[in-house]
Amino acid sequence: MRSVHIPVFLQAVLDGLRVRPGGRYVDGTVGGGGHAAHILELSAPDGRLLGLDRDAEAVAVARSRLADYADRVTLLHTSFDRLAEVARAQGFVPVDGVLFDLGLSSLQLADPARGFSFSADGPLDMRFDPDSGGETAADLVNRLPGAELAALLRRYGEEPQARRIAEAIVAARPLHTTGELAAVVEQAVGGRRGRRIHPATRTFQALRIAVNDELATIERALPQAVEILAPGGRLVVIAFHSLEDRLVKRFMRRESRDCICPPETPVCVCGHRATLRMVTRKPLRPSAEEVAANPRARSARLRVAERIGPDGGR
Repeated sequence: MRSVHIPVFLQAVLDGLRVRPGGRYVDGTVGGGGHAAHILELSAPDGRLLGLDRDAEAVAVARSRLADYADRVTLLHTSFDRLAEVARAQGFVPVDGVLFDLGLSSLQLADPARGFSFSADGPLDMRFDPDSGGETAADLVNRLPGAELAALLRRYGEEPQARRIAEAIVAARPLHTTGELAAVVEQAVGGRRGRRIHPATRTFQALRIAVNDELATIERALPQAVEILAPGGRLVVIAFHSLEDRLVKRFMRRESRDCICPPETPVCVCGHRATLRMVTRKPLRPSAEEVAANPRARSARLRVAERIGPDGGR
């Protein structure tokens, strides 16, 4: 039985986007359609939503969930780093709000066959789009030299014991399932005693990010979101780990400044002009009640920025 997708930061997302009747919104990571359904409800009777997802299964689930809004929603199986191109092709520019709910959906975590979770054994896949033909987590685990594997775990997982884990993986190869990999990591770092999270959490995160080129995808997508926003439109981003949130924070801060020259430059030569106004100076964190109702929200951080016009106004 499939778990029901619980949207993280639901009210904060709706408030951040300032959803209104007749508005046009993009959900760049539509997942199970949880946020999208509420956006469509609040934007009735004639608001529209464009939903994108790299996961074809997620698009199918969202299409079923949003069937009551079929005349006001367009769902496409594509990556959000094609946002501007796709929005223009659909005649969906400018828009009043863009949402990126980064990371994994509950649907992906709940299916052992996708290989994202160590809680149930499954193939070591981790691709958001299994039809893409790209490398799987098993390919990386079994192909990379130990030093490269350790570097990957440090870079994308911020794993302090990356070298020890990489050496243990190389010694145990070939590995083909999530259970095999989790057991190797657990044995390498000494089990779960005294740990708040499973010892394989950072290793799985690092492999997933590498398999799906997640950070580069976010870097390509953020400027496109600003590009298609109308003045006064809102960009809302939910991140689930520090690497994602750092990218979002730096981007929003950069785009909220008129000059991005190095501090030692006496006179501005960059010609950069602010495109965003920061709405949340610090990221919003979930309440204890939300975490209790939805443990996935524990590490979530939400940031909001507003598009400003070329004259600095809405």
